[in-house]
Amino acid sequence: MSNQKLQLPLQTLSLVVGFMVWVILSSLMPFIKEDIDLTMGQVSWVTAVPVILGSILRVPIGYWTNRFGARWIFLISLIFLIFPVYYISIANSFIGLIIAGLFIGVGGAIFSTGVTSLPKYFPKERHGFVNGIYGVGNIGTALTAFAAPIIAGQFGWEVTVRLLIIPLILFALLNFFFGDRNEPKVSTSLNNQIKAVYLNQKLWFLSLFYFLTFGSFVAFTVYLPNFLVSEFNLTEVDAGLRTAGFIALCTLIRPLGGWLGDKFDPFKILILVFTGLTLSGVLLSFSPTMTLYTVGTLTVAICSGIGNGTIFKLVPFYFSKQGGIVNGIVAAMGGLGGFFPPLMLSTVFSLTGHYAIGFMALSQFALASLIIVIWMYYTDKLKLSNEIVENTGQGVMVTDTKGFITNVNKAFTEVTGYTAEEALGEKTKILSSGYHTADFYQSMWDELDKNRYWQGDIWNKRKNGEVYHEWLTISAIEGDEGEIIKYVGIFSDISNEKSSEN
Repeated sequence: MSNQKLQLPLQTLSLVVGFMVWVILSSLMPFIKEDIDLTMGQVSWVTAVPVILGSILRVPIGYWTNRFGARWIFLISLIFLIFPVYYISIANSFIGLIIAGLFIGVGGAIFSTGVTSLPKYFPKERHGFVNGIYGVGNIGTALTAFAAPIIAGQFGWEVTVRLLIIPLILFALLNFFFGDRNEPKVSTSLNNQIKAVYLNQKLWFLSLFYFLTFGSFVAFTVYLPNFLVSEFNLTEVDAGLRTAGFIALCTLIRPLGGWLGDKFDPFKILILVFTGLTLSGVLLSFSPTMTLYTVGTLTVAICSGIGNGTIFKLVPFYFSKQGGIVNGIVAAMGGLGGFFPPLMLSTVFSLTGHYAIGFMALSQFALASLIIVIWMYYTDKLKLSNEIVENTGQGVMVTDTKGFITNVNKAFTEVTGYTAEEALGEKTKILSSGYHTADFYQSMWDELDKNRYWQGDIWNKRKNGEVYHEWLTISAIEGDEGEIIKYVGIFSDISNEKSSEN
């Protein structure tokens, strides 16, 4: 296997290790709080804090990956994580856990390394699937959620934490020896890259989408272990198994989201995703039973997993030259999406005694995202249609039913001499040559009314008064009720052809 082909499995497994570290506090919290006296509010902060650095650092890490390559970023990050991991194992206070938790956020931040690096090795039509495969690295959170409580039950949570140092050292060495030393680099300054994208509304829409989909994944990952123990009186191991099931489903379905984004229109996939999240948020708001709660949670897993894979198909589609910084910003917003919900749920519960309002907020965020996706979908279709019309070689003129011109393209100006500003709002008679009788035009309109279509050659007049011969096709556009709402004329100058015939 060539060195380049090694990058996908190497980077994916490195992400697995990073994510194993990232969620160690939330996975072991039921054990930690037996030894360290923590309030419910402090538990929420300890489990949420790793998300902060894990989110904020994704922006510079995406940039640094383009600048220095994934090999060095993974190597440095994995070595750095050894220190906060060890510090967690000896922490004995709330402050100690907060400090250590902040720095293990690096384990989540390295996500933007792979989504920036890996597309360099594959064609665009496979970017969605490749990033989906890389996203399976999220399974590291499931491994920790599943295995950590079991190991902690046998050997204690301190030993369980220290065991993570072994894979950190192993994969730091693997990246040193097998990471791609020749990865293509991008040296544009961070400031210039941010200036090039920060005003683009698509960046912030994609960030909102990932804030919701990946944020849901992170939030449920850090919130479920302790919630299932306290709300449903499950054992720590049972809660860990259920959390691992949520993570595994969300993670393993992510490549499907990437593949669907490659195969079909990504916007249509996201419409389904946010519809599902909207409905699941409502269900979780009114589900007192474990069965209904499980259905709602698994729906979140499926929808967020597919959404996570699909969204990163759109990043290189819109930002091929600023992929590193945009991947970092979008990924950072996703991480922050996992920081706020646990704190919000904890606050809501302390004020109301239940979580319904928090889950309803998920539903409303999903509904807002659904509306934006639908708007983007139809805006892109309209933009594509306009680009096709604008760049076609034939003249195009759109009129209302009374003959007033509402749209023209560049070729219209080239043939007639009228600019768009001069033509819009005028009647088509500005092009009339005077060569045709009223009966000719009446016959044309009669055929349009009958067949919704007319085609033939006609004499028209340019802005400078020159009469020319054109081949004209007029199509009537119908509304939903079958009534004509506009006419589209497509024409080309055939004066030279007529001259050669004569």
